Amino acid sequence: MTPQWLAATFVLSCCAIGAAQAQTKYPERPIKLVVPYAPGGSADIAARLVADEWAKAMGGTIVIENKGGAGGNIGVDAVAKSAADGYTIGLQTVSLAINPALFARMPYDTQKDLAPIGMVASSQHVLVVNNKLPAQDLKGLLAMLKAEPGKYTYGSAGPGSTFHMAAELFKSVANVPIEHIPYRGGGPALVDTIAGQVNMSFPVLSAAQQQVQAGKLRAIGVTGPKRSALMPTVPTIAEAGLPDYAFETWFMVFAPAGTPQPVIARLNAALNTALNAPALKERMVREGFDPMPTTPEAARERLAREMPVWAKLIKERGITAE
Repeated sequence: MTPQWLAATFVLSCCAIGAAQAQTKYPERPIKLVVPYAPGGSADIAARLVADEWAKAMGGTIVIENKGGAGGNIGVDAVAKSAADGYTIGLQTVSLAINPALFARMPYDTQKDLAPIGMVASSQHVLVVNNKLPAQDLKGLLAMLKAEPGKYTYGSAGPGSTFHMAAELFKSVANVPIEHIPYRGGGPALVDTIAGQVNMSFPVLSAAQQQVQAGKLRAIGVTGPKRSALMPTVPTIAEAGLPDYAFETWFMVFAPAGTPQPVIARLNAALNTALNAPALKERMVREGFDPMPTTPEAARERLAREMPVWAKLIKERGITAE
């Protein structure tokens, strides 16, 4: 055994001990969770619902920073370009899978520059129509849309929004023409649906719940694969007549690529512990979210699986973010 070999072994051992100690101490300071949208939206609500319980499971602190713009790309890019040390992470919606095909230029590579930590939750949308429309169910609505193509409109929260993509997927599966009227946010689109300025929209279910219960809008169907606890009497669009249709907004947390695997594993384990806490699960369901504890690998696989699906739809329908 040579002195050089002993020296090299000593150095490697010290490095391994140092790395293990660093992982044991993590987190030593607050973790920043970047939400790439303004406060008050579904991504922000999801982040704030889970942050405290997640931090508690981590034995640390999670601070939320809202950094909106460009359909979420600005905030996600800020995370992608942060130090890969586990202290800056992000939460994004299904737009993480949609945006690469929607924007002509992306500031980051979704699959190369990000390391998924896990899924947080999913949230359904709901197809609602203005009360003046005579259609009482999906079959009646589809008959109207096909009988007078081009006459009807839907409002969205803006080009590329989940409202928009839910509607475009609906148009594709149902093979019906409906004119898109984009708004600067989901709130104004919903207000104009109630007023009759547009005929229908696909808001997040939790945002439309009170208006439907008050009789200001008619719910035709929820977009997910199963009925929602918030509107148990409203069928899914699939069971109402379009079996190939399903759309959910999901929420994923991620770190910059290169973040040490033990750090990712710790973040994921603590997140899943939080999502399985009965009190948090109850709060999330009440707010319209279905908790989705997963592994980092399952989150990465879902992202990779959905990106080409959205790319195909966006290309076929000529959708852009402009």
